[in-house]
Amino acid sequence: MEKSKNEEIKLTENVTHLDMPGFQEIATNRTYKDSLFRLIYSGNDERSRRWLLSLYNALCGRNYTDINDLRITTIENVIYLTMKNDLSFLLDSQMNLFEHQSTVNPNMPLRGLMYFGQLYQNEVKRQKKDIFGSSLIKIPSPRFIVLYNGDKELPDNKKYRLSDAFETEDKSGEFEWTATLININKNHNETIQKNCESLYHYIEFVDRVRTSQRKGMAVSQAINEAVDYAIQHNFLEGFFEEQKMYITNSLLTEFDQELHDRCTYEDGVAEGAQQNAIANARNFLKMQILTPEQIAQGTGLRLDQVLNLEKELIQA
Repeated sequence: MEKSKNEEIKLTENVTHLDMPGFQEIATNRTYKDSLFRLIYSGNDERSRRWLLSLYNALCGRNYTDINDLRITTIENVIYLTMKNDLSFLLDSQMNLFEHQSTVNPNMPLRGLMYFGQLYQNEVKRQKKDIFGSSLIKIPSPRFIVLYNGDKELPDNKKYRLSDAFETEDKSGEFEWTATLININKNHNETIQKNCESLYHYIEFVDRVRTSQRKGMAVSQAINEAVDYAIQHNFLEGFFEEQKMYITNSLLTEFDQELHDRCTYEDGVAEGAQQNAIANARNFLKMQILTPEQIAQGTGLRLDQVLNLEKELIQA
């Protein structure tokens, strides 16, 4: 994809050179928290489901106890250029999406809208309903929560609205989608942490790694030290002891991926990422729930590229 001179300058300013001191620490700090969060709350076993249900209760002020009430709906193998697949599940006729974020991103409502489009498409398919039929299809109500654990200071709670991104101001509320950000850093939302032990343990682990890095400790040392501390204090019911090797390796692997991503972006958007963006744009066009302008913004493609893809699908 051809870049203007201004775009090249901006891109260069945002890329940290791999040889710069401290780059590895910065790169890992952006990724290891997301990876571990998904690992803990994936809902893949009975214990993880208990943790997920406890997290839901603490965030939403509920008191569910039966993990069988949960139906995990997380979409596997979905690759968005700017979005990771975190946690989604059905509970009490609500479609919940919890996403962990280590960086500030005001585009969360748009990203959530795109993701929920896929979730609802799967739900309609599961119900074996016809979206083009004359009967109203009942769907679960959405709940989108962003759990923020980055370095930038943010308030305990913040509401992002899709309407803030409209090029023309629209206060009617007729086309709104929101993302509720909850700050889970240490010393924020302490009541939530108190009511969810697994979240408290996760936050303590992350804060320990972060503190060690600030003191100059290498990333690998900081992670290993924090894992040993978590084992000593029986964090997550022995989870860290049972999964020590896997946790350590997965966090460092995540770091290696971050290095790879930085390298490919030094000269602009990597070809592989470009192809992923095109594939996602095609899928969204087929779903017919977003405008070409929204798809362009969400995938990072130019509007003319999206319009050309739309023409190709019509002619096919």
